[in-house]
Amino acid sequence: MPYSYEPHYFEEIEEGMTFTSAGRTITESDFVMHSMFTGDWTELHTNKEYSDDGPYGARISQGPMTFIVATGLFQRTGIVERTVFAFLGMNYMDLKNPVFIGDTLQAEFECTGKKEPSSRDDAGIVTIDTHVHNQDDEEVFAGDMKFMWRKRSHYGEDA
Repeated sequence: MPYSYEPHYFEEIEEGMTFTSAGRTITESDFVMHSMFTGDWTELHTNKEYSDDGPYGARISQGPMTFIVATGLFQRTGIVERTVFAFLGMNYMDLKNPVFIGDTLQAEFECTGKKEPSSRDDAGIVTIDTHVHNQDDEEVFAGDMKFMWRKRSHYGEDA
């Protein structure tokens, strides 16, 4: 399946459409940057000696970091470039397995819902079911993400 897509407007997204992201390897820098940005320095994520003796045998990413990587993988598909202007939330999010430094993550995305809100004529709401797997095909994240998506009919080609 190709990993590069053109931006899609609301009218071009259909329920059942799927997209696959490129892979991304998680690094030590990712762990440090996430801790610095959020202020979450929990030892399970930042202390090698403590984590080596812990329940996973190594440091694991913070759950929110795994979610943030999932959103980044979605952006990398290219379908949302200049066409999505709001993240509206989620109905569910499951962190199925830990993410370790050195894991390579890839995601599958499927449109599972579309609706046109009565309050706007320039955009619609799209629900994207998300599944992120590591290099061993273990699922590390599952969830749905809701976005406000521009309508081509309102913004035109040059939006």
